[in-house]
Amino acid sequence: MQYTTTYSSPLGAILLAGDEAGLTGLWFAGQKFYAKNLNPRHQSGELPVFEDARRWLDIYFCGGKPDFIPALHLVGSPFQIEVWKILQTIPYGQTTTYGQIARTLAAQKGLAHMSAQAVGGAVGHNEISIIIPCHRVVGTNGSLTGYAGGLDKKIKLLELEKADMSKLFRPQKGTAL
Repeated sequence: MQYTTTYSSPLGAILLAGDEAGLTGLWFAGQKFYAKNLNPRHQSGELPVFEDARRWLDIYFCGGKPDFIPALHLVGSPFQIEVWKILQTIPYGQTTTYGQIARTLAAQKGLAHMSAQAVGGAVGHNEISIIIPCHRVVGTNGSLTGYAGGLDKKIKLLELEKADMSKLFRPQKGTAL
């Protein structure tokens, strides 16, 4: 059974979803792909993982770097899960590119090349934003590109982490807005 609860963040309401195995979702209200994989028969309720997630989010939104990760139950394709695991290795306050993630994944698989666009699709469908830090991924040219929660939130999250944004820019046109 999947359960949900809400968290009030400085950037707006967040829906948390989880089951007995761990956190399955964390979405800003109204974000792209909001609760896409949430079981329609979910119930509002409490789980121990929600307590851990709230504590993690409290530390994070107070400007701290949480030293633990709540139990996660990743629900996605094998490719998506591989990408999401790489996202979890991006250090707090730092950014990486879709291309770098593609190169890392290709090296792990012994391939000569991996599509950065495919990686971008997996990053964009990350079900557990913030904790799995998809907001730390930028375009090779420094474009902040898209973020399912919205570019304003992506910028605020990076600023909260005191990431070096001197070479990053907000795109003015395109589908990644």
